[in-house]
Amino acid sequence: MSDLFQYDSEREAASAAKVRALEALLIQKGVIGSDSVDAVLQHFESVAGPFNGARIVARAWMDPAYQQRLIADTPKAIAELNMAQGMDGAEGEHMAAVANGPGVHNLVICTLCSCYPWPVLGLPPYWYKDPVFRARGVREPRAVLREFGVPVADATEVKVWDSSAQIRWFVLPERPAGTEHLSEAELAALVTPEAMMGVALVAAPAAH
Repeated sequence: MSDLFQYDSEREAASAAKVRALEALLIQKGVIGSDSVDAVLQHFESVAGPFNGARIVARAWMDPAYQQRLIADTPKAIAELNMAQGMDGAEGEHMAAVANGPGVHNLVICTLCSCYPWPVLGLPPYWYKDPVFRARGVREPRAVLREFGVPVADATEVKVWDSSAQIRWFVLPERPAGTEHLSEAELAALVTPEAMMGVALVAAPAAH
């Protein structure tokens, strides 16, 4: 993962302090309850997050017919997996998947702000919102991918997908070689949010 969009610890500490102050003020004003923030955090720890996307990717790797359905009608295919309620809400109303494969690599950005499929990827990282990333992702996606450690061959087409309020994209990465013996759960454990954004590849498990 590139360190181009990392932020120093002072920024993290300052942001955390602002959040605590805002939370305290909202509780004092009666806008939220004392347990409201914990409830939101619990939601993103257990209901909406990259573990959902990883499960979807693993199923698509195991079942080519499911992969075809996922690309053709992403919400309908996701509904087949009986995931937690709320997969079609909170930034997930209009999700769509695109698949990497021989000769094509997909990259997801949001040029406007930070539209992101929360139910399958969780909350967007800081760098996804960075104006530099958003602008360069459009202008020079190959350079951005190289800086993230994803060299793309000249013969490979790079497709950039711009997420918006109308549609939120995520990537079905290529299945790494040497994983034919793995179970669906073991495959899901290999999948990262970055791979589902197109800024990383899925690495094969280390040999024992």
